[in-house]
Amino acid sequence: MARTRKICQERSYPLFDIAATRQIKARAQAHLPAHSLMQRAGLATARLALALAPHAQHIWVACGPGNNGGDGFEAALQLHRLGKKVSLTWTELDQDTNTGTHQQPPDARASRLRALSAGLLISAEPPATFDFAIDALLGIGGALSADRPSTPVMTQWLDRMHSSGMPVLCIDLPTGLNADTGATLYKTPRLGARHTLSLLTLKPGLFTADGRDAAGQVWLDDLSVELPADVSPCAMLQGADSSPSWPRQDQAHASHKGSFGDVAVLGGAPGMVGAALLAARAALHTGAGRVFVALLEGNVSAISVLSIDPAQPELMFRHPAALDVTQQVLVCGCGGGQAVQAHLPALLAAATRAVFDADALNAIAAAPSLQALLAARSAQGHATVLTPHPLEAARFLQCSTHDIQSDRRRAAQQLADRFGCVVVLKGSGSVIAAPGQLPLINHSGNARLASPGTGDVLAGMIGALLAAGLPARTAAAQAVFMHGHLADRWAENGGHETLTASGLAKLAST
Repeated sequence: MARTRKICQERSYPLFDIAATRQIKARAQAHLPAHSLMQRAGLATARLALALAPHAQHIWVACGPGNNGGDGFEAALQLHRLGKKVSLTWTELDQDTNTGTHQQPPDARASRLRALSAGLLISAEPPATFDFAIDALLGIGGALSADRPSTPVMTQWLDRMHSSGMPVLCIDLPTGLNADTGATLYKTPRLGARHTLSLLTLKPGLFTADGRDAAGQVWLDDLSVELPADVSPCAMLQGADSSPSWPRQDQAHASHKGSFGDVAVLGGAPGMVGAALLAARAALHTGAGRVFVALLEGNVSAISVLSIDPAQPELMFRHPAALDVTQQVLVCGCGGGQAVQAHLPALLAAATRAVFDADALNAIAAAPSLQALLAARSAQGHATVLTPHPLEAARFLQCSTHDIQSDRRRAAQQLADRFGCVVVLKGSGSVIAAPGQLPLINHSGNARLASPGTGDVLAGMIGALLAAGLPARTAAAQAVFMHGHLADRWAENGGHETLTASGLAKLAST
């Protein structure tokens, strides 16, 4: 029975890094007849190709030097037997001898010989036209780096494949993608539909950094191999089953606004009031009982500047000194500018539950004394969530954004461990990390979230879930998933206009 399944947002999945995947593969091979896994991989690839493009008549299979190429030879053989026209290319072909220029791994060599014996021809050039392409150039052992760039042949073939506009199916990984981190040096635009059939396990790199753009729709075939109980995942891909309901659902009829907790938003320095209002509106729509807003206007009382939000009159404005952050969940930094820095020593010490975002993060990253106060919060039993984007994370870790993006899981975990708190490293495939717990990679969201203010909305949503009594990691994870899911729903419902942050905040209540 085929065990290929589509990876969707409805459920969560364990993710396994390269080392664990190799361990699982080695154990399976030790108990199976030789060459079994590669034959299963080729058959699974061929079946999925037929399901994705049942009317395709001419299929190009591009094979590389290693076992990923061997999977490609097996897929080509199966498609050939099913009557498809298959153009088979191999990066290692020596046209003079019609053999390889380098020694193949034993399984890959056996698959190549099986394909040749069935009458398939191997070419050094891609076909002029094709209906469907299979990328079998590099797998988990072939991540590209500055020290290991792609060969000119591979680059030419990938350019040809992805600029054609035809659907592409990648075996195990898109060529050059790092299975552990999602980083890649190959970033040529991909014009056609993209699919990736991950074999044995799901890899974290498929879902964060460059992974989602490179992989397209991900599928999994476990090749009928049961996962060993003693091989642990490195992360979890977070789906809808980890965010079953908003806190106000299933509450007692005798509830009142105090039952859902208070959120206090501190931010909105001159010229940036909108950021604080977006966070506050999002907290309100996510279910907070009462939401207080303290605007940072230098020495001028915030109330004298703005005492009501006409678009959201339920918000209550207070002077920063009037907030009681021992009882309220603090959301701090949204549009805070430099004015927020003066408030941070007291807030870091007193706030029992807090979300630090944007300018609060920049201020803490620049001041060792504030970092010490942040690190001390865990020992005091205070719940803390940090929500940095890659540049803000880089300021904390004193590195470049490239360093952060080259290994997002590691960066998020470093911050979580250093400060004893929950960290949401935002971006494609946001990472949620906490000390001593498995990192989560979020599976929802799309490019519509790349607009001003959506981060402020996320901070407010997290604050509301903390106010409802959820643990910090759970609150962060559920808010991140729903934040992305709302953007996905906007796209699914045919929203052709730009998704704004204010529109996103309103969607939180639906």
